[in-house]
Amino acid sequence: MKRSILLLGFFVLIFLAPQANAGSTGSETGLPIPRFVSLSSDKVNVRAGPGTRYPIKWVYVREGWPVEIIEEYELWRQIRDIDGSVGWVHRNLISSRRTLIITSEVRAVYEAPDEGSPVVLLAEPGVVGKLEECDGRWCEIEIAGLTGWLLASQFYGVYESEKIR
Repeated sequence: MKRSILLLGFFVLIFLAPQANAGSTGSETGLPIPRFVSLSSDKVNVRAGPGTRYPIKWVYVREGWPVEIIEEYELWRQIRDIDGSVGWVHRNLISSRRTLIITSEVRAVYEAPDEGSPVVLLAEPGVVGKLEECDGRWCEIEIAGLTGWLLASQFYGVYESEKIR
């Protein structure tokens, strides 16, 4: 009886334990899932499935647009955008460069990570910028050649409390 329980425990450990981590890293790259990336072309076909035999659902026409990779299959990445729309794109159309989209309302971008510091620029909703670094609360960003700091909660393209160096 003891031996049966040990064998069962061994079986669970070997075959089921890896399933507990399923979804936390990409099956093709080993990188975290989900993760933010950006589009590397100004024309990106988003397909219903992972391959050219699947129909095009829509086309992005903005290089640098931030999206999340939520799944990997061979050369294809399933992405989710700011609106929650999901589809598949070829890995060659994705860049690891981090970008952001200003959300909701005009946002003040500060000279330092402090709301008391001078405002460098006012960013309109929908503006895309580059994400330089984050300390978990504040992020250094670049928009139109100007660099400043913005609270991570004021844009799409970073996870809550994410740190980027």
